[in-house]
Amino acid sequence: MQQLIKITTVPIQYELKMNNARLEYHSAKAELEISRNKGGLSIKSRPVKLNLDSFEARNSVSPSVKTVSRQVARKGQEAAYSATAQMAQEGQLLLKADIGEDVIGRIIEQRNQLPTGDFELGFIPSASVDMDYQPANLTIRYEMDKLNFDLKVANGNFEFIPGDIEMNITQHPDIHIEYIGGPIYVPPSADPNYEELDVRA
Repeated sequence: MQQLIKITTVPIQYELKMNNARLEYHSAKAELEISRNKGGLSIKSRPVKLNLDSFEARNSVSPSVKTVSRQVARKGQEAAYSATAQMAQEGQLLLKADIGEDVIGRIIEQRNQLPTGDFELGFIPSASVDMDYQPANLTIRYEMDKLNFDLKVANGNFEFIPGDIEMNITQHPDIHIEYIGGPIYVPPSADPNYEELDVRA
């Protein structure tokens, strides 16, 4: 009998890649940073300063309202003390008066008595001008440039890399089934090479 089916098997194919374990050392890197601070020159000058306070001098010639009020109040107080003393003195005279004595005339004479003493009229300030003197000042400041160095050094380190195995499949397994026989006719008598079997024997 002729073989009608051909079966072919395709095996799996793969590749193995092995990486050995290794120890790697990473060296240290040094970094240097340089920064600059700029200096400069600064000059400060202060001229002569003269402070004049003439308030008291002007106030002694032409008093202010506050000063006038204070002076008038003081004079009023002194006048009240003088009037009180005068009244007390005149009362004593009236108490000690003798009969026929002209006490009223004496009192009027004392009241009308002209003042005595030195009178002075001036327009020169009685207070001096307050002066404050500040001498001149010159300050010079010079600062040179500055360089800053920052060195950074990192320590080296070791790194262990373990080994591994890589498997790459290049061909998957498969089965090929192929029909290698001739065509099948239905009914069989349709085959041009059909030969009828003799069943009479």
